[in-house]
Amino acid sequence: MDSGAEAQKPHVVLVPFPAQGHINPFMQLAKLLHSSGFHITFVNTEFNHRRFLRSKGPEAMKGLPDFCFETIPEGLPPSDRDATQDPPALCDAVRKNCLAPFMELLSKLRSSAHVPPVTCIIADGVMSFAIKAAQVFGIPEVQFWTASACGLMGYLQYGEFIRRGIVPFRDESFLTDGTLDTPIDWIPSMSNVRIKDMPSFIRTTDVEEILFDFLKSEAENCFNASAIIFNSFDELEHEVLGAIAAKFPHIYSIGPLSLLGKHMPETELHSFRSSLWKEDTTCLEWLDQREPNSVVYVNYGSVTVMTDNHLKEFAWGLANSKYSFLWIVRPDVVMGDSAILPEEFLEEINNRGFMASWCPQDQVLSHPSVGVFLTHCGWNSMMESLCAGVPVISWPFFAEQQTNCRYACTSWGIGMEVNADVKRDEIVALLKEMMDGHNGKQMKQKALQWKWKAEEVTDVGGSSYNDFNRFVEKLLHHEMTTSDAGNI
Repeated sequence: MDSGAEAQKPHVVLVPFPAQGHINPFMQLAKLLHSSGFHITFVNTEFNHRRFLRSKGPEAMKGLPDFCFETIPEGLPPSDRDATQDPPALCDAVRKNCLAPFMELLSKLRSSAHVPPVTCIIADGVMSFAIKAAQVFGIPEVQFWTASACGLMGYLQYGEFIRRGIVPFRDESFLTDGTLDTPIDWIPSMSNVRIKDMPSFIRTTDVEEILFDFLKSEAENCFNASAIIFNSFDELEHEVLGAIAAKFPHIYSIGPLSLLGKHMPETELHSFRSSLWKEDTTCLEWLDQREPNSVVYVNYGSVTVMTDNHLKEFAWGLANSKYSFLWIVRPDVVMGDSAILPEEFLEEINNRGFMASWCPQDQVLSHPSVGVFLTHCGWNSMMESLCAGVPVISWPFFAEQQTNCRYACTSWGIGMEVNADVKRDEIVALLKEMMDGHNGKQMKQKALQWKWKAEEVTDVGGSSYNDFNRFVEKLLHHEMTTSDAGNI
């Protein structure tokens, strides 16, 4: 490429929170912006960059002349190299340690003759240190909220829960005395929700607890940026997105990003996948041998952990259901231990079950043999499920997964929920209903309708397609400013 033309390119620095569920949508966005003519600098933590190198190999991480990878430290001590870092420790470290090294990186990019001047920073909605850095350098900063808009609205209520004297809870009894079933009727745009449907860090007896305090302040800080991007679409979260836009008009709903990518020209980046684990693709060959809508797909995401007892209840629920299943069992899914399933379970499932430690989930969900998704309700999983037209059985673990689960089971009509203390008989009953029952058939139809809507909004002229192009135009013409901050 002509170096003069390269120097004229707008240059976007992307900074995802260092966890798999945040990196995936950031990579999708980065590829879309790159195909729209931007020079990209993608910033990982050193820990995750090393994981990428092991997963992808050094060549994959060299990037292209106009798509570069950089790293910053997050300041945590070394940990198990292929397990997700401890969420509270990671959040605390990001907040305390990342600003200075990120400022150093921006200084390095600014003084480099090999990259164009940075025109915008797009940082994760929970990485507000980037807003401070952007203000110092006079660079416009956009927040990319990678979770659901309903999740963000839930976090934005944390302060109100304190003001109303609901939080902190006096003692742990609130977990079992029915308090969590209390309806919440004062949140704009959110109806039919209970305390238990709020992002889970609300369940605290100490408002200085790291995850409660971190998510409260980071959600509020989002509105100090020049704009906010959502990996969602208007029809899916219409009321919540409308309520946010009423207070802060600079929002862009550009999801599902995976479907917007179909407009992207084929490049060397097209096939790059941002998984921190090695993906087992042999499961796709196994799925090829199964009947349409006959397989239960089970994956709890990259962070969920459970007790050994819960793992066994899931295992025997799957075995006793007699359905074929593809089950992703991460080595670190059991709290403080490795996931070991009993020999008699493995004998019982024989050729009916396929287990892997990780997989290309979007390809699995799009496979015609998959009939239902047993999921933790992380936002990437929800979007991929909607894009594939697959209904869900929800077992939310933490954060806004509880909120997503409530919306899936009520507003979106595509899911049923598993009790937190999972039992094998309940799993069998839910699977039978979802795979062969009347409600399951209705939810499958509803999921297919959402799939068609997702395709429609990301097609030429659709709302997400238009919002993305509107966003790109503002970036290209430097219309993002550092002074557009609003409050909610």
